[in-house]
Amino acid sequence: MFYELREYRIKKGYGKKFSELMDKMIIPFQTEMGMQIIGSFTAEEDKDLFIWIRRFESENERKKLYDLVYGSSYWKNEVRNAMGSMIIKEKSKATNITCSSSTYFYSH
Repeated sequence: MFYELREYRIKKGYGKKFSELMDKMIIPFQTEMGMQIIGSFTAEEDKDLFIWIRRFESENERKKLYDLVYGSSYWKNEVRNAMGSMIIKEKSKATNITCSSSTYFYSH
């Protein structure tokens, strides 16, 4: 099992709008498709930084879910349009992380 830590740099002034889009559209859709969303966060000192964490059982599961979500017509026609150009892609990143033996995450 591993976690994917995603950090999105949002264009100035769009942080709140992007966070609402994640909460109302993107996270519910990805959850419906089988992704395990652990949490989503905004930085208190930087409202244009959005962070979220997903959990995958294996790299094969991640690839399968990526294909299912990002290959869907809903993602291509609805979500991508709603996101518009709010994300600064070159300043955003995804990092795969694992828990050390003494660290545990709990999800509901």
